[in-house]
Amino acid sequence: MDAQKLKAQRAQRRRFRVRKKLYGTPAQPRLSVFRSNLHITAQLIDDLNGVTLAAATSAGKAAGLKHGGNVDAAAVVGKAIAERAKEKGITRAAFDRGSYRFHGRVAALARAATDAGLVCTGPATAPKPKAEAPPADAKAKPAKGEAKPKGDAKKGGDAGGKKDKK
Repeated sequence: MDAQKLKAQRAQRRRFRVRKKLYGTPAQPRLSVFRSNLHITAQLIDDLNGVTLAAATSAGKAAGLKHGGNVDAAAVVGKAIAERAKEKGITRAAFDRGSYRFHGRVAALARAATDAGLVCTGPATAPKPKAEAPPADAKAKPAKGEAKPKGDAKKGGDAGGKKDKK
């Protein structure tokens, strides 16, 4: 079978697997994401009534973006969809990533929407705080020109590096 057909079938299986767990209601609509090479679009969908409640896109002059296919544009779209949801009185949404991984532009859109007040991701997907750097004297690298220590006393080796064979 053609490689493109196989790729499309895999994407369709992923989309169906994600969608069978999600259902949009008027209180908690489905936040559906569409990603193309040039733009990204988000919609709040009420599956119970079959209605789109709000939408935001990076395409067109109304978005005011120079480039619509990058992470920054996705964050702007996430904020815009959250603002439109607030106007309608919506505070929660079920995030439908479609056949896309929760990575890059899709993740940026979801996190921006959550930060702007539309809860669509859990705390597990929030950015993790960076770990603190270890103290400078714990494992300091030798300065240029200094000799590196050979061997390790903890490993049972001598300071020379190699063990003597008897």
